[in-house]
Amino acid sequence: MDVKQLRALVTVAEVGSVTRAAELLHLVQPAVTRQIRTLEEELGVPLFQRTRQGMRPTDAGQIMVDRARRALSELERARAEVQPRSGQVTGIVTVGLLESTSDLLAEQLVAAVGRAHPGVDLRLMTGYSGHLQQWLDEGDLDLTLLYNLDSTPSLNARPLVRERLWAVAPASAGLRADNPVAFAEVAAHPLVMPASGHALRTLIDAAAARSDSTMGVTVQTNSMRVQKQLVVAGHGWTILPGVGIAEDVANGSLSAAPLCEPDVWRSIVLGTARYGRVPPAVAVVARALVGRITTAVSREQWPSAELQTSEDAAGDG
Repeated sequence: MDVKQLRALVTVAEVGSVTRAAELLHLVQPAVTRQIRTLEEELGVPLFQRTRQGMRPTDAGQIMVDRARRALSELERARAEVQPRSGQVTGIVTVGLLESTSDLLAEQLVAAVGRAHPGVDLRLMTGYSGHLQQWLDEGDLDLTLLYNLDSTPSLNARPLVRERLWAVAPASAGLRADNPVAFAEVAAHPLVMPASGHALRTLIDAAAARSDSTMGVTVQTNSMRVQKQLVVAGHGWTILPGVGIAEDVANGSLSAAPLCEPDVWRSIVLGTARYGRVPPAVAVVARALVGRITTAVSREQWPSAELQTSEDAAGDG
């Protein structure tokens, strides 16, 4: 088993065609076919089903594709680290951002890393906390923002920010930042909610129980952008972190107010793998991300957010 075989395997799986894979790999088609066949003979199992729709990985093939993709990524990262430019930190760093924070942090993080460390190849992925934690555990992320999470046997969680959740309504509702809204009042409206099982939904359901409120959920979605679109269109109110709706409130498309009775907060942490060395490129990107968050909170660009330390988090617990 060699790198060329792994590249052929992954490329055929991605494009579904040996012919197209050969073009992308700058090889002749028989060479790619031979690499796949040799790999299948070595493993003793078929890796693809040959169908009219193209090459589809078998169950064993999909396992190999997933592992091969990760192995190739690690080799690419190692090459970037061991071939540094003079005096520069180099390497590939993949960062996970919560969807609600991406508008505030993504461009500024890219700019800061690009200025200070042009040799770092920065890659950004956005998602919900549960997905980001899974990607970190699987090695697809080097560091990521997560929320309401303590350190676990597999990851370190550094507390960064504690932020309040907000009631979000159409602009015509006239909600204001200086006039908190009781949870029971929010629950009296039709609600556009995160899908059940989502970590934010878990926080909201717990608040509903504490306030003895019954929520009338009209629609559930796993997209914050869709949540906001449906509220703008008049399908109901929703509940989101302030960082996710600051721009919408500023441009007048939504109105929002902090929740009260009870207050609902989430804590954002920086998650990193607990084991293994921390490459210099990962360390400098982590510092840049923490710096950007600190700046955003201190400049009040992050609504109702408070910087948090490990001692603060222990006190909250």
